[in-house]
Amino acid sequence: MGDGGAAAPARDVGGRGARGARTASVAGALVGVALVLAGCTGAAPGASDGASGTATGSPASRDPAASSTAPSNPVPGAPSSAGPATSTPTPPSPPEPAPTVPPEPPAPQFGATVGEIGPELAARMAPSWRAGCPVPLEDLRYLTLTHHDFEGGVVTGELVVHADVADGVVGVFRTLFEAGYPIRSMRLVDDFGGSDDASMAADNTSAFNCRAITRGTGWSEHAYGRALDLNPRENPYVRGTLVLPPEGEPYADRPDLPGVVHAGDVVVTAFAAAGWRWGGDWTSPVDYQHFSVTGR
Repeated sequence: MGDGGAAAPARDVGGRGARGARTASVAGALVGVALVLAGCTGAAPGASDGASGTATGSPASRDPAASSTAPSNPVPGAPSSAGPATSTPTPPSPPEPAPTVPPEPPAPQFGATVGEIGPELAARMAPSWRAGCPVPLEDLRYLTLTHHDFEGGVVTGELVVHADVADGVVGVFRTLFEAGYPIRSMRLVDDFGGSDDASMAADNTSAFNCRAITRGTGWSEHAYGRALDLNPRENPYVRGTLVLPPEGEPYADRPDLPGVVHAGDVVVTAFAAAGWRWGGDWTSPVDYQHFSVTGR
């Protein structure tokens, strides 16, 4: 091999390699430009679809309708998304009415009437009046009078008195009514058969009775209609150990109790103003129930 001939000059392979490299670089650049242009005109870049390299967008980018916000499920009792909830306001309750206080009943008033003795009343008075009495029926007057009783009530009683003292008696009982003085009973003595003892035992206040004086024979002032016995039980007739009515014995020593008359009290004062005298001022007997015009 030595003597086979001269070697061929070496080729400059390096120049051709450089040109190839530049050509490859230009081609790569063109591919990149093409990819960029393709990206501007295609779908928005998204996540790579696995190994295929296909770009995928979000569901919103694929479905425009999905871009609107869907309403959430309504919560019971919550306002609707369509607008604010409306409700009818509850009207205020009317104010409670003030309790009604019943008015107090009017205070009882005193009342009285004065009338003549008519035929019907004359027949009723047969036990207490008869022919021969010292005063005719025409001179007597029938009174109705309002008074307090011992139970706190107000009732109407009746009396028969002489005509010339009728108005004065009305004035006396008006004063006693206004003072609240109680009277147990006020009925004609005829309701007790004309018996003074029976009337006193019933604690009955009475006036006219055509009878003799107690334990005597002369006419009593009651026979003229000018005497009156008031609450006989609380104000008994006392002569020594004799007490009439006997039911009045606990009151003989004058306890300070309703109906009991005392010197100078409203009862004695009212009768005195009308010109009547009190038997409680007598020495013996002492007649605490008795009031009369003459003092007898």
